This record gives sequence, C-alpha cells and structure tokens, in this order.
Amino acid sequence: MLQGSRRKNRELGPMQNGEPMSPQTQGPQGSGENSKQMPQPATPSLPPNLPSPPPPSRPRLVFHTQLAHGSPTGRIQGFTNVKELYTKIAEVFNISPSEILFCTLNSHKVDMQKLLGGQIGLEDFIFAHVRGETKEVEVTKTEDALGLTITDNGTGYAFIKRIKEGSTIDHLKSVCVGDHIEAINDQSIVGCRHYEVAKMLKELPRGAPFTLRLVEPKKAFDMIAQRTKSAKSCGEGKVGSGRETLRLRSKGSASVQEAPNEFEERATKKVDDLLESYMGIRDLELAATIVEAGKDKQNPDDFAEALDSVLGDFAFPDVFLFDVWGAIGDVKNGRV
Repeated sequence: MLQGSRRKNRELGPMQNGEPMSPQTQGPQGSGENSKQMPQPATPSLPPNLPSPPPPSRPRLVFHTQLAHGSPTGRIQGFTNVKELYTKIAEVFNISPSEILFCTLNSHKVDMQKLLGGQIGLEDFIFAHVRGETKEVEVTKTEDALGLTITDNGTGYAFIKRIKEGSTIDHLKSVCVGDHIEAINDQSIVGCRHYEVAKMLKELPRGAPFTLRLVEPKKAFDMIAQRTKSAKSCGEGKVGSGRETLRLRSKGSASVQEAPNEFEERATKKVDDLLESYMGIRDLELAATIVEAGKDKQNPDDFAEALDSVLGDFAFPDVFLFDVWGAIGDVKNGRV
C-alpha cells in the first residue's frame, strides 16, 4: 500500500431499500475501514439545473391541398391558424395569400356546407378558392333586410354564404353565393369582420340605391355559379370522417382534439342559426366558442360574464344572450 498518497477514489455508497445511494468521496488511503474496499468506477453526475427533457412531440400533421379551379396536389403542414394556413397554401402554388378567398373541405365546388371553419378533420382534403372576376352590382334596398347571410374567411375577406329566396338580392342573378364583398359604394371593406359588414348593409337607407363591388371565386369548366334557395343547412360545417380534428384558433396554437360530441354539434348549430337570425352572419367557429363559454355555466349572468371575457368586442344584445342561453339549455336537457 502506498503511504502518503493523496489519491482519492469515488465509490458507490451503502445500499438503501435495495438501491445504491449517491456516490461518495472516499477519504485518504489507509484511513479507516473504507481503505480495505476495492475502488469502484466513478458514477457521472448530471450538471446542476439541467432542464428536464421536453415531452415527445406529436408527429407533424400533413394535409393535401389543391386550388379549387384545378391544380396539382400540394402538401402543407406546420400551421396553427387560418392566416398561416393560407400562407402555406400560397407558398405551395406560388401565389399571394391575398388571392385566397376561402377554403372548402373535400369538395372543389362553392359549397357552403363544406366551408372550412375552425376545425379540419385529420384526413380532410383542402380546396382553396382564389379570386376570379370582379363585378359591380347596383342594388336598391326595398326592404329592411337584403336577404344576405354574411360570413368571413378569418383573414379580412367577408363573403356571401346564403341568399334568401324571394329577397332583394335573390332577384339579382349576378350576385352569387361565395362572392367576396370587396366594397360598398366604393368604400373598401377588406379587413372588416362579417358582423361589421352585415351592420353596414343593415344601416343603408331604404329606397336608396347603392353599389356592391364583388369578387367571385375562380371557376373550373365544370363549376356553375351557385345560388341557394336557402334555408337548409342541415349538417352545415360538419367536417372530417375520423374521430379527431385539428382545431384552428385565432389566438394561440392549434390543437388536435376529439370531434365534437352530439351535444356540442347540436348546440353549435342552434347558436349558428341565432347568429343568422339576429346578426345576418353565419360562423360555426364563433358559435362553437359561444357554446364552449356557456355549457358549464349555472345561470345566464355567469354565461354573459364568461362570454364578455372572450367575445366582448361583439357587444351582443341581451335578448340574443337570453335566446342563446335558452337554446343551450334546451339541447342539454333534450328538449330539442
């Protein structure tokens, strides 16, 4: 045994509950009982404050897409909201994102029942409808309501989702479902939300003519300009054949979640009908957000407070809130 050696060895400490304790530093050779034990290889220790490894990431979701009027098939991924989705589609087809008016799922036609809203089924095929011809139409408002239902694409383009049969607009055959409303009386409304556009149209004076500048979606040879006799929207906005969907959000990240259950689907449909009745708009994502805010509330005051915290900009009238609260309660209790 070497005398006076300053060499130190690291060894595993005594066992505790069948597991070795943390490594201990042995004293100098020849000083006590530990000096008779064989030296053990050092056990590496982790640096202090080392961050824990990130959770395993979900595989990136890849979707297939085409331009609705005809194009090769592209592949897109890595988007979390509608604006980013349009940007990804534009990159694939070498166009500007501002060319895209709206998207439909699993159909290249201007079919508002297939309109892309806040959710995409994981196996859905995305068709992008781009700007076609621009047209101007003079309208005389003979009734308080024009017979239009307005929605928007989430990136600043409002467009016509429905035309009521027998209405003022229904008599103007050049106005079609899917037309983007670009301007009213030469005032651009690009960037306005659907409810703002609906309010502008509602406030136009009765009996006075006004001009709509419209942009229709570009059409393929087999696509005829579509109108609607209106009222049936059974199953409108329901997407995806699988159980999971990608939920797009205007704020925050997209998330994969289970497809809406029967209560959520029926309540969302009822609220969407009320949005059309009160505000002249249809928006399944907005309706789903309203249902989500109200489904667990115990009274209308709590519901109104929750709704104001997430959708305060809409300034919904009280009568609308009470009707929505009643509709959610009717669905929840099986009365409809």
